[in-house]
Amino acid sequence: MSKIIERIARDLGIPDILSRLVDALPATDLQSLLLEVYRQRAARQQPAAVLADYEHNRFARPAPASPLRLLRWEQTAFAALPPDFQAIELSPVAPLGTCSAIAAVDQNRVLTTARGTEVVADSTNVLALEAALRRRQLLRINPKSKTPVHLAARHRLLRTQSYNDPHSIPHFSIFSLCSAGQDEGNLRFESAALVHHISIYLHALTAFLGADTPLQLELTDFHPTGRQAQIAEAVIAPLRQRFPQLVWSWDNTRESGRGYYVDLCFHINAINRAGEVLQLADGGIVDWTQRLLSNARERCCISGLGSERLCTAF
Repeated sequence: MSKIIERIARDLGIPDILSRLVDALPATDLQSLLLEVYRQRAARQQPAAVLADYEHNRFARPAPASPLRLLRWEQTAFAALPPDFQAIELSPVAPLGTCSAIAAVDQNRVLTTARGTEVVADSTNVLALEAALRRRQLLRINPKSKTPVHLAARHRLLRTQSYNDPHSIPHFSIFSLCSAGQDEGNLRFESAALVHHISIYLHALTAFLGADTPLQLELTDFHPTGRQAQIAEAVIAPLRQRFPQLVWSWDNTRESGRGYYVDLCFHINAINRAGEVLQLADGGIVDWTQRLLSNARERCCISGLGSERLCTAF
């Protein structure tokens, strides 16, 4: 990217063009400039060129999954929500930096708009924003409030990075959950939130795929001290009461999510008829609401299940 910027600056004869646009130009002026640039470029577009772009633009092409099957899954997932979860419909866009400022994701992986927003690339980040607002309101009423906020959403995400995997597509549907509350000590909030999220996914997957589809739960704890016995008692024991046939294991070799999750995280896998083990759900404990509210006592659990993969692989 830096070489491209250097070339543009050289071609235009403005060596400091990037710093002038980023630092010297107010955000509203930059937005006005970009809007006018794209307005004039759009005015020059011919219908045939729009059609050609639609044909080849990977961001614009339709998804391969059946919308009817996606709808059936989403209805099943929402039906699995307990009463304390509220389902909400998210906007297609989020504030600029929703991914990069909250979860340290490179902004180049997000489709940024000329109006200072970004197309939603991860709905769990947006759910965390909404949960933080609701927690802030609760704390204004009662500074010691431990009332949790539980949110759920289905959303089509768009991400700009290219994948070598032919099954990976730029935009895809996801069912996501977010729980936010205050530290209750001894991992009580974290454990309860994990049980909540995992139970919802297990209920929904069993209802959608049938009880004969094998499901696997993998737990990981990035915390340096051994807490596995405590976590197993707080998380696995109540899950086993609800799902006696639950197959689970510790994944002590996992590295994906290190630095993203604070410590506890999980995967839920399913085995299709071809015998393939496919990862469907991913979630864990993050520090997002702590940082959003500048409150070290806040706790947050997020998770998501790839609806597209579920509906095409099974």
